[in-house]
Amino acid sequence: MSTPGVRLVSSVLRPLCSWGRQLLAPLQAPQRVLANVFVSRHQCSESSQKTITLPIKEAVTSLSKPPWKEVTLPDPEEEKKYHQVVVQTVNDQIAGGDYGRLFAVVHFSGKQFKVTAADLILIEHEFQAECGDRIRMEKVMLVGAENFTLLGRPLLDRDLVRVEATVIEKTHSVEKIRMFFRRRKRWQRKYVRTTPQTVLRINSIDIAPTLA
Repeated sequence: MSTPGVRLVSSVLRPLCSWGRQLLAPLQAPQRVLANVFVSRHQCSESSQKTITLPIKEAVTSLSKPPWKEVTLPDPEEEKKYHQVVVQTVNDQIAGGDYGRLFAVVHFSGKQFKVTAADLILIEHEFQAECGDRIRMEKVMLVGAENFTLLGRPLLDRDLVRVEATVIEKTHSVEKIRMFFRRRKRWQRKYVRTTPQTVLRINSIDIAPTLA
């Protein structure tokens, strides 16, 4: 025969035990996860003993495969024939005189100028030629017409093109004044600077009768 006190204690401990199982369930779960992980590692070790050959894929980068299309060089024989045809066409235009107005790119006094006949160019430099003197610009980098252009590497041959100019004016630029002073020191300096300038007129641009 059980006493009422014992029944009371058992009735109180019964919900506490169920509550304790719920608390211990998450703590027991990692053991199951670890067991599953151990089984999977064991299976992987068994499968790793078998040699499996996988295809190697090359990484596509700008170095392994450039973004532009592959350039195919022309046949040297065909390129030589095409060059002869172009030269013959230019020679025919020069012989007939139907090439239009010529233009040229000349290198003079450290600068490049695109000129044509009757153009005026300003050179910020002083050289020995006097007003009225006729000079020849020998550093010709390019000469062209309406339908053809001849490029130098870097300069064209002197016998191929001739650019002549005339010195029409020698003067100086506008005065550039620079002032320096020190306040409360009664000290100041004034500098006036001018740049020599030469104006040239392009007289003519002539090209050889035939190309080499």
